[in-house]
Amino acid sequence: MQIVIGSKNPTKIQAVNDIFPEADITSMDVESGVSAQPFSDEETKQGALNRARNSMGSLENAIGIGLEGGVMYVDHQLYLCNWGALVTPDGSIFTGSGARIVLPAEIEEGLNDGKELGDLMDGYAKKQEVRKKEGAIGIFTNDLLSRQEMFSHVVKLLRGQWEYWN
Repeated sequence: MQIVIGSKNPTKIQAVNDIFPEADITSMDVESGVSAQPFSDEETKQGALNRARNSMGSLENAIGIGLEGGVMYVDHQLYLCNWGALVTPDGSIFTGSGARIVLPAEIEEGLNDGKELGDLMDGYAKKQEVRKKEGAIGIFTNDLLSRQEMFSHVVKLLRGQWEYWN
């Protein structure tokens, strides 16, 4: 089985490797077609779908997987959100979403000023490359849930649906 993931982010690649250990997995940078910082459930989901579709053209008969992190408002509070999409060569589409957690007001402020969550998290946590390591979810859950684990959960949802319907 050939899978192409539309990202070079190591946490996303490892999540797909964890859930599809038998697959031949390739990663590539592709456009999400949405804002650098998606600001709604709909935009984040669309980014994941675009990444999955845009990755498929690189290999014939490959499954495309896109994973996208974003933020969204619920009852006037800003939450972290994440989406995944799996697209098959015959055009079938499977989507799923995962963990959500409230973001602090100072992070919300920076996001509303046009900054990306990953950049804000480096300063907030006084670390480098948080988006490629534990992610905001890891910081705000005291490392009880990492970004890779969060995306692994989403990839499980994608694989489970794909297997059920095939």
